[in-house]
Amino acid sequence: MKQYTDLEYLKLSKGQRLLYRIAGFFCSIPKKIGGLFVALWNLIKTAGSAIGKEVSDIWSTFVNGDWKTRLSFLVMGFGNLARGQILRGLLFLLFEIVFIAYMILAGGYWLSMLPSLGKVGPTEEYNIIFDTYVTTYNDNSFKILLYGVLTIFFIIAFIYTWRVNVKQNQMAEKILATGKKLKSGKDDLRSLVDDQFHKTLLSLPLTGILIFTVLPIVFMVLVAFTNYDGTHDGYYNNLFTWVGLDNFNTMLNWQSAGGGQSYAATFGEVLSWTLMWAFFATFTNYFLGMFVAMAINKKGIKLKKVWRTVLVLTIAIPQFISLLYVSKMFAKNGIINGFLMNMGWIQQALPFWEDPTWARITVILINIWIGIPYLMLITTGILMNIPQDLYESARIDGANAWQQYTKITLPYMLFVTGPYLLTSFTGNMNNFNVIYLLTGGAPTNPDASSAAGAVGYTDLLITWLFKITTGAESQYYLASVVGILVFVVVALISLVVYNVLPSIKNEEDFQ
Repeated sequence: MKQYTDLEYLKLSKGQRLLYRIAGFFCSIPKKIGGLFVALWNLIKTAGSAIGKEVSDIWSTFVNGDWKTRLSFLVMGFGNLARGQILRGLLFLLFEIVFIAYMILAGGYWLSMLPSLGKVGPTEEYNIIFDTYVTTYNDNSFKILLYGVLTIFFIIAFIYTWRVNVKQNQMAEKILATGKKLKSGKDDLRSLVDDQFHKTLLSLPLTGILIFTVLPIVFMVLVAFTNYDGTHDGYYNNLFTWVGLDNFNTMLNWQSAGGGQSYAATFGEVLSWTLMWAFFATFTNYFLGMFVAMAINKKGIKLKKVWRTVLVLTIAIPQFISLLYVSKMFAKNGIINGFLMNMGWIQQALPFWEDPTWARITVILINIWIGIPYLMLITTGILMNIPQDLYESARIDGANAWQQYTKITLPYMLFVTGPYLLTSFTGNMNNFNVIYLLTGGAPTNPDASSAAGAVGYTDLLITWLFKITTGAESQYYLASVVGILVFVVVALISLVVYNVLPSIKNEEDFQ
């Protein structure tokens, strides 16, 4: 792409400047993606260097430390207890006892079973008393994977706590060498509600995030490397096992085994529609919601509260009710087609949900009805904060309404709402409610019948993922692969767009 100088750029027309900026944005994407990989590599090198420094510091502490510190390498908290820090020492020692007990009683078993995910599945054994065969359930692959991952997390927590224990002894030696006193148990408790109160408050939410967010994500990622489905449920039917990258090969393979469209082609088609849907669902709502807010805020408009209340009613009504009702309205025998036919404007029912193009356009238009109230409320507050002096100066200089909008209102709105636009785009990529309640993904795509989940033309990746996990087959492993690919796509888009937002690049422009 040709790079223009500032003078050459100013000589371009407005349309040419817009095309130049758009072309520059898309041409910069490969460079920015490459920059992300470079940053990732630098992060890996930094992490490796940090680990090396930690290992060196641990060895130095052991070599140069006293006997109390050295013994604390084996018995956590011993150094603290020996130096009079009873509370710290007891907490370290208690954590080590709990860890050892857990590893002996349960953790060791879960770790030993993790490579195989179970050895003995359900078996049929003859029961003499009942004179029949009774199913005996043995290993549980689901529990093995879940508790195995949990055990690994516990081991990482133990290693971190052990490192803190070593560092505490190192610091205690240095403090005593200067002739100062160590903190007592009362000092530690007082610190937890004073200068370290932020850590006290964050400890519970952080634990919740690790258990209820990070752990399920890791579990979901690992499921992608197994054959976990309705047939191999891990307990009641058959155990599931590790299959390596087979599921990714299936999803990204362009050759279909059973005829019809391959998984890769199906994924590409669903992904392209998902991106198209997210684009239109985001920007139609954004600009139309902004125009509605500007119209209501305009001087001379009466009953402003009434108009805002009418629009907000769309938010107040649950989508489960409103979208199902709208879906029936646009059905082949629904109110819309019935009214148009009774008026003589059409001779046959319009295929709102039967034709792929009609269905896609219809869901985008209905989403406008849902999304405008949200954007109207958001932009109303922002519009009121734009300094009126800017508009007065523009009017004095002879700027018309369109010029005022493009030079003052829109730049200010994009600056303030740039991060919201990004989150709205990613949210629309995972907008399950609108698609599933309106069409359920219909109409069905016959070319993609060989792929799991009976893919439809209006299916997003999230609704396709839901279909894969339901039904008799319940191919959780493929759903996990789709989830990982969705994460990769969303992460790349988010990182690239986030770094070019005016809110980030020109943070101080509107301050």
